[in-house]
Amino acid sequence: MKRARVVVAHHAPEHAPIRVAKGDTVTLGERDIDWPDFVWTTLAQGIGGWIPSTLFDRESGEAVAQDDYDTRELDTEVGEILTLHREQAAWWWAENARGEQGWVPARAIEFIEENPA
Repeated sequence: MKRARVVVAHHAPEHAPIRVAKGDTVTLGERDIDWPDFVWTTLAQGIGGWIPSTLFDRESGEAVAQDDYDTRELDTEVGEILTLHREQAAWWWAENARGEQGWVPARAIEFIEENPA
């Protein structure tokens, strides 16, 4: 697994994360201005959040999720070391030393070169 050092602190938004399951039908709205790969997604329950558009079978309107997704973001501080699990739309699913996991923007981290044994 890749490791990275936080170079810009990241703090999750105040609202609760949402989860989409493969096969869920949602309504897609506007694209995010700062993160154009993300689309405002409204769940059947009426709650919404930003989710990568590549997760869905179409670009707008009613769409079906092609995979599971959780919008949880990870609070980080400069200098913190993270383990990176996967990348999507310029964000990394990361884990800190306490075992907490969530998304962090790629622009907030720098990769750590692993020394070969």
